[in-house]
Amino acid sequence: MNRQSLLFILVLTAVSTAAAQDGPSGKTLASTMDVYVFPKDSQAAGQQSRDEAACYEWAVGNSGSDPFSLQKQKVADAEQTEQAKAAAAQTGQGAGAAGAVRGAVAGAVIGEIVDDDASDGAAIGAAAGAIRGRRKARAARAEATKAAEQQGQAKQQATADQLDNFKKAFSVCLEAKDYLVKY
Repeated sequence: MNRQSLLFILVLTAVSTAAAQDGPSGKTLASTMDVYVFPKDSQAAGQQSRDEAACYEWAVGNSGSDPFSLQKQKVADAEQTEQAKAAAAQTGQGAGAAGAVRGAVAGAVIGEIVDDDASDGAAIGAAAGAIRGRRKARAARAEATKAAEQQGQAKQQATADQLDNFKKAFSVCLEAKDYLVKY
């Protein structure tokens, strides 16, 4: 038995148990996915549960997406986005010091050429280099953070699209079994 079938059976068992215990107010398989199903031909609750289970399996097979796996994927993607943003915040660490060293070297060379005093040129170059290095690092951090956010949003949208496709397939199946379906 594959993992997806086992998950399906566990979900179906939990939903059936909850429906038996809670009666009509219990959550159905469809309602756990924010899909609302109304029996047009007065189908019994047990029949509706069986129909929802059959349509769930059919929708997973036809859409290629399992909504319960997608929920886990959504959480993992959000965590990955936060990690990427944290890594982006570290971009450019030490850029001010590196810029100061480069600026001091350039300033010393220029100072020696201009007035035979490398120390004044080195001091001015170090200050300018530090400022430039920090500015470039800040821009790099902002760009890296923006890229991480955009990538995270793209993943979240792809997951939402997969869930929407599953719900369409699930709804089509239930409508074919004579239920009114909205999501």
